Amino acid sequence: MANKKAHEEHIGEEASGRATRASYDSFCASLSATTHVIQWEGASVWKVGGKIFAIWSDWKGTPAVSFKCSDMAYQMLSEQPGLAPAPYLARAKWIQLHELGALSEADLFAYIRAAHSLVAAKLTRKLRQELGLGLGLGLG
Repeated sequence: MANKKAHEEHIGEEASGRATRASYDSFCASLSATTHVIQWEGASVWKVGGKIFAIWSDWKGTPAVSFKCSDMAYQMLSEQPGLAPAPYLARAKWIQLHELGALSEADLFAYIRAAHSLVAAKLTRKLRQELGLGLGLGLG
């Protein structure tokens, strides 16, 4: 029953093109070798190889999604309305989406997929092999 309700909520949000926490969690879970923890006052934190690549927070009732970016994406996104350098993480090229409508769900998920790849690429070769990563990342 809970899954049906979450699915119906996701379908409603899909029509508006905005991500929900449920769709975010489902997408992140579909990426290779990910782990999920709830920390920092209920934030949904996704990791690959023990390293964070995306965070959905709901502090003070306002949802926000933070994710790792390439240098070019960071430059571009930090100038867009509804996005800003992520608090505490900006120096590491993280962006925070603080207005969910500023990016479509498809665009957000493309950036999260890229974040996963960026973080996975920084893992040791041995750890990437243990996790079964490498083939889709252009890594050996």
